[in-house]
Amino acid sequence: MIAEIEHLLGNLEPFVHEYGAAAVMVILTFESLGLPLPGESLLILASVLAGRRELSLPLLMLAAWAGAVMGDNIGYLIGRRLGRILIIRYGAKIGITADRLTQVEAVFGRYGSVTVAFARFVNVLRQLNGVVAGMLKMDWRRFLFFNALGGALWVSAWTLTGFYLGAHVSDIKAVAHDLERAGAILGLGVLIAALVFGFQRLRHRS
Repeated sequence: MIAEIEHLLGNLEPFVHEYGAAAVMVILTFESLGLPLPGESLLILASVLAGRRELSLPLLMLAAWAGAVMGDNIGYLIGRRLGRILIIRYGAKIGITADRLTQVEAVFGRYGSVTVAFARFVNVLRQLNGVVAGMLKMDWRRFLFFNALGGALWVSAWTLTGFYLGAHVSDIKAVAHDLERAGAILGLGVLIAALVFGFQRLRHRS
């Protein structure tokens, strides 16, 4: 896993150097529409470079947040306008299969708005968050609020982690190792928080 992260970071680094925060915004926008792009890896790399003072951290965070929210809202419009049948028919070309949609729909049906807030921390949910919310005709204002909140949490978590590691660790192998460990801890924390929130909602309703 560490070797794969090192290889990916090495391939993306010249791209980020060339286009900066704009590259992160564009990639995250298209990834949020369901395209199989390395948006999260690109964000992590950019934050590491920001930690080395090669990018502006505030500009990176703003661009990443804007790209994530914009992409999810475009996906919301696509899901609301086209519906499930057309998305399955044409989405399969970019990896949006019927099985994936069914899985994400089940999560949305069980946890509702909390899914929108924490979707960016889970790989498949991150790509299909807006599309499924639109298909299920979730109120757009509610979707926008929780989506913007979730995007801010996700961007802050990864950029600040990468920024710290980039500022304090010089060896890219050590950075990759620490990011892998941080990702596991972060994912576990988000899962626990989501489960606690969902349990409290169910307890309140009952």
